[in-house]
Amino acid sequence: MHAIAIESGQLIWREHDDPGALGASEVRIEVAWAGINRADLMQRGGNYPPPPGASEIPGLEVSGTIIEIGRGVERFRRGDRVCALLAGGGYAEQVAVDEAQVLPIPQGLGLREAAALPEVFATAWLNLYMEGAVQNGQRVLLHAAASGVGTAAIQLCKVFGNPCFVTAGSADKLETCYQLGADAGWNRHDGSFVDAVKAWGGADMILDPVGGDYISQDLAVLNPDGRLVLIGLMGGVEAQVNLGRMLMKRQRLIGSTLRSRSAKAKGAILDALHAHVWPKLASGEIKPLIAGTWSVQEAEKAMQHLSDNTNTGKILLSVSGEG
Repeated sequence: MHAIAIESGQLIWREHDDPGALGASEVRIEVAWAGINRADLMQRGGNYPPPPGASEIPGLEVSGTIIEIGRGVERFRRGDRVCALLAGGGYAEQVAVDEAQVLPIPQGLGLREAAALPEVFATAWLNLYMEGAVQNGQRVLLHAAASGVGTAAIQLCKVFGNPCFVTAGSADKLETCYQLGADAGWNRHDGSFVDAVKAWGGADMILDPVGGDYISQDLAVLNPDGRLVLIGLMGGVEAQVNLGRMLMKRQRLIGSTLRSRSAKAKGAILDALHAHVWPKLASGEIKPLIAGTWSVQEAEKAMQHLSDNTNTGKILLSVSGEG
């Protein structure tokens, strides 16, 4: 098969060994579309290696058609059109993955739209409603809200009754966030968001992919008993924290990653998505937001688009072009 290899920091489409024999609980998917995520950008830069045993090929989510199943697979059959959450290997013509990490495509959506779902909605659901334990009516602050995860999180907040304040890097991105359901927002180029969020009423939970000096600002606006879930380090790996305030306000700082979790743990997240979010996708209450598509041979250009922070929503790679 063909797949993307990272060679001297470049993305090269070339011949590659296929995923090999299937495990008992695995399925083989002929990939139609693959999603690009910031984790792929970090992996290309040598800063986010795949977990032990995972494919060196980048790509954390795909859509496609099942072409082979392991002897113990119970939920899927050959010919099923699916999307999947991966630990790696998505920028390829085929992937093998545990069936626990695979979901049927929501009713009414095609393969293209389905590739924009697994990673961002799993990340948003996990960190809002599992790690962040957000309850109905609680207020949420979302950073980098025009990203794939951010646009998913805004929609989840809207349909599950959580007012959200967003930060983004332009007026156009903020306008898109408002159209998706954000209640208020702040352009990060206008300085600190602290006063604006305090005036809004503070946050009961914060989803932060930035880190760095955002952490101290997050804790300044986090309400008593609030949860700050850190999912990325775009702003740096070090922060100053007022521990006294954390104690007095009973605040919690939670670090969270998705990629390194076990198939069983990822399966539990996807089961929750299937139960709670897939019906909202089928009804049209939630929609995947796609910023642009490139052929997999143009992965370098697509990733540069992500690196430039010009996207609002998901960037996809077409592998087979099937819709």
